[in-house]
Amino acid sequence: MTLNERAELAAELKNSGVCNCAQAVTRVLSDQTTLTEVQLMQLSSGFAAGMGNMEATCGAMIGAAMIAGLKTEGKGAVMATRKIQEEFQNRCGALRCKDLKAVTDGRPLCPCDDCVRNAVMVYGEVMGL
Repeated sequence: MTLNERAELAAELKNSGVCNCAQAVTRVLSDQTTLTEVQLMQLSSGFAAGMGNMEATCGAMIGAAMIAGLKTEGKGAVMATRKIQEEFQNRCGALRCKDLKAVTDGRPLCPCDDCVRNAVMVYGEVMGL
């Protein structure tokens, strides 16, 4: 599956209600880890709507960072996560869910499905997928 296909599948999973934003990202990137999709879905379940529904850090971005940590086995994960955050912010305009969902000109800064797509794309670009 290409990176673009993964990003689109993640957006579909999020929009269908099968997954929250963090789960959609971790699920489509599950082959980057030794964990199963079910384990990743459980692990990332609490990070929806800005980390526990507190409108804090975007769950999709957190999902990408979680996979980076698993992929690197913790070695270099901080730098990878920093790169993921920086690029995610460049593409989406913010890191916090509350800011991403803020409506200006009749639409959010970055809709959830775009955040999910961008998180997958950024992970792939930073981690060389």
